[in-house]
Amino acid sequence: MSSGRGRGGRRRAQHEEEHVNHERWLVSYSDMITVLMALFIVLFAISQVDQQKYVALRDSLAAGFNTNAAPSVLDGSTGTLDGASIVPETAPASSTGGMVDADAGLGTQGANPSSVPGETIDPAVLEAARREAAHLEGVRAQLTALLEANGLGDAVRFRINDRGLVLGLVADDVFFAAASAELTPTARQVLDVSGPTLVGLAESISVEGHANNIPVSGRYPTNWELSSDRATQVLRHLVEVDGVQPHRIMAVGFGDARPLVDGVGEDAIVANRRVDLVILSSAPEAVRALVPTLTGTEG
Repeated sequence: MSSGRGRGGRRRAQHEEEHVNHERWLVSYSDMITVLMALFIVLFAISQVDQQKYVALRDSLAAGFNTNAAPSVLDGSTGTLDGASIVPETAPASSTGGMVDADAGLGTQGANPSSVPGETIDPAVLEAARREAAHLEGVRAQLTALLEANGLGDAVRFRINDRGLVLGLVADDVFFAAASAELTPTARQVLDVSGPTLVGLAESISVEGHANNIPVSGRYPTNWELSSDRATQVLRHLVEVDGVQPHRIMAVGFGDARPLVDGVGEDAIVANRRVDLVILSSAPEAVRALVPTLTGTEG
């Protein structure tokens, strides 16, 4: 009797339903929330605002809508995108309305930092650009004085760009005859007058020959050879006669590929037959980019 009940009890136990876990979905839900949290952390980490680009966009939008000032997109905000919080202060003006004495001789643009494109320039970069501009202006003034003292004031055309100080030796039968790379007496005199100043500089010098677009004949197959020979003759004179250190100077010919004056008229023919002496600035690129604006001699 008892054994029957035992067997019946076991049979009943075998038919009991297994307990169902109704909270198992929480595991998958927790995994999904964890993945989403990691995703948002990564998105936040890679979405930090480039402040300089933000301010440039702000100023561009302000100029496009002809507003007098460049307001912040989030005006009044105290968060990360507050435009006022990321614009560095410009250098203060002196009591007379100008800048510090280091800006002397840089023209009206160099005297007012607000005239420099963009008001978010690193003050250290701006100050370095002012020093470099003053240095190049000083070299130009020194060379101009020497040339004028020797009656050669009109023989060289100076300009300052983001590469440095350019001495344009325009041929015009003063430095080279047509289709010739032989230095004229005037060309040698200009180089000899400029040589001592060039020797005393620390910068490298690039001698760049150019030709007009008139096809050559005879000794030179093309304008490439002609322009290269002109640059080489200037380089040799500066090194062999005037004492410029060879490791500081190089020569290159551009043929007629980089005209100073476009067209085929007489002015273009004369102006493009030239050699440029480029005193290469050793300042960083960001500094050199500001120098033409500070000197007011972009070109």
